[in-house]
Amino acid sequence: MSLIPVITVDGPSGVGKGTLCARLSAHYGFHFLDSGALYRVLGLAVNQQALPLDSAAVIQFARHLPVRFVDGKIWLEEQEVTDVIRTEQVAALASQVAVIPAVRAALLAFQQDCAQGPGLIADGRDMGSVVFKNALAKLFLEANATVRAERRVKQLKNQGLDANIVQITQEIKERDERDRNRSVAPLIAAADALVIETSHLTADDVFKQAIAWIDNKFAGRK
Repeated sequence: MSLIPVITVDGPSGVGKGTLCARLSAHYGFHFLDSGALYRVLGLAVNQQALPLDSAAVIQFARHLPVRFVDGKIWLEEQEVTDVIRTEQVAALASQVAVIPAVRAALLAFQQDCAQGPGLIADGRDMGSVVFKNALAKLFLEANATVRAERRVKQLKNQGLDANIVQITQEIKERDERDRNRSVAPLIAAADALVIETSHLTADDVFKQAIAWIDNKFAGRK
């Protein structure tokens, strides 16, 4: 096990990973890796540059992804993309590039290098199963597609945007299908992860279950 404690939180979109990871990062004073943002940035860049998904150029770009995380903002070269990468369109683009084995290999080292003291909270889909197999504590969040779609619609409406729940539900199911069935690093709970079904839990409920699990892992490490 690494001397630097890593806590992984995996699961599909809309299950509350981001909220939980932000709270865990603040609670433990650990760094925060949003691995999904890397794939979203890459998907956006590939789309902007009109690169064919099956091209060597996509792999090369992934190896040298010009992404920066500064003061809560995300930058693609000199373009601030914090908000745009959270759109449904970019989420779909991210899911498309994420199924390419060479892309995942290219981003692996970048993610592992984020494990720096005093510790790391890693948010993603394969953090516990692939990227940080020896993580101190692993969690996997899940929720049904309808609940996740309702959460997304509420989020979009709070931003003043229109949202079609039927369309969003379908997009979520299609994205889940791609993520769960890709040939490399499919979306799956690690065997040693705590699985939390969040459909009918509050953010506080999830946080309490998570820290109880994590603190028990810390105690066993001593």
